[in-house]
Amino acid sequence: MNKDEKNIIIDELVGNLKEYQYVYVTDSSNLSANSNNDLRKLLHKNGVKMQVIKNTYVHQALERGDIEWGELKDTLVGTTALLFASNPKSPAIAIKEFRKKSDRPLLKGAYINSDVFIGDDQLGVLVDLKTKDELVGEIIGILRSPATNVISALQSGGNTIAGLLKTLSEREN
Repeated sequence: MNKDEKNIIIDELVGNLKEYQYVYVTDSSNLSANSNNDLRKLLHKNGVKMQVIKNTYVHQALERGDIEWGELKDTLVGTTALLFASNPKSPAIAIKEFRKKSDRPLLKGAYINSDVFIGDDQLGVLVDLKTKDELVGEIIGILRSPATNVISALQSGGNTIAGLLKTLSEREN
């Protein structure tokens, strides 16, 4: 591969690193070709793009794109596959699902909204992450709940008072 071809790959990687907010660094070594294809299909189904790439290219792309990964750079050893996603937890869910029948891919780390998660033990944390839409929905539910309870109490109390007054007025007659 000549220098121009390498630069094209690195520029494409810089574009992906800037386009996607959520990047997972994994180790998918020791997977058979069939297992690797199954993993790619599952990832694609979950909206995740996978790219197996040389660690030196990732380092060069981070420098060229002026992208700060902090401690995540230290995970760039051995076989590396980058997973790019638009949803922070889709790669984690896909990995967890795939690992029901395999011990790979291993999670080396993840870059989520400038937060860094290091190690395979963080997979559970990443699966349980709430997306922005889920958090907004919970907040709306929490805010609506007291108002709904107050309105409900007022309505039921109003009916009770009105019923009580009607009953008392009928007794007097």
